[in-house]
Amino acid sequence: MMYPLLQAAVYSKEYMGAYAMLGAGLGAGLAIIGAGIGIGRIGGQAVEGIARQPEMAGTIQTAAMIFAGLVEGAALIAVVVSFLIVFKF
Repeated sequence: MMYPLLQAAVYSKEYMGAYAMLGAGLGAGLAIIGAGIGIGRIGGQAVEGIARQPEMAGTIQTAAMIFAGLVEGAALIAVVVSFLIVFKF
């Protein structure tokens, strides 16, 4: 009667696909959380910099927008890689 237990323990492609989906979901979630934290810090530091030196507001806003775009691009690449992992299995 141990045969069904042995079958459940055997490595199979179905289990590998499930682990891939779990990893992809965690990867996408962490990428989005990281992007949210990064953009929040960029915005906060930009506002603080503008409050300290209002005459540099244009330069600070431009730099903040560039950095926010870079953070968002990195998060988008991470999410795309996660989806590629899901669709491979």
